[in-house]
Amino acid sequence: MLRYGMNDMVTARLGMAVSRKVSVRAVERNRIKRQVRECFRHARGQLPRADILVIAFREAAGQPAGVLREELDQLLARIQPLKSARSNATMTG
Repeated sequence: MLRYGMNDMVTARLGMAVSRKVSVRAVERNRIKRQVRECFRHARGQLPRADILVIAFREAAGQPAGVLREELDQLLARIQPLKSARSNATMTG
């Protein structure tokens, strides 16, 4: 799962949640986190200024690194800039 929201920073920021429910083995959880960081590092230049949260599911634990990277690359490529929340427009009835 991937969630994101705009931030005031110069570049995108990454947050991750890889819980023990994904895998009880720390080695496996850390492997997933390394893959997420690497994909984010490569895509960061094309991403809008946003806070991105990646939440790993149980299915991620059994996937090879190539499959994880491919899926993450596809998800990161789908991120579009959100409309500015600071617009001066008002709602009309």
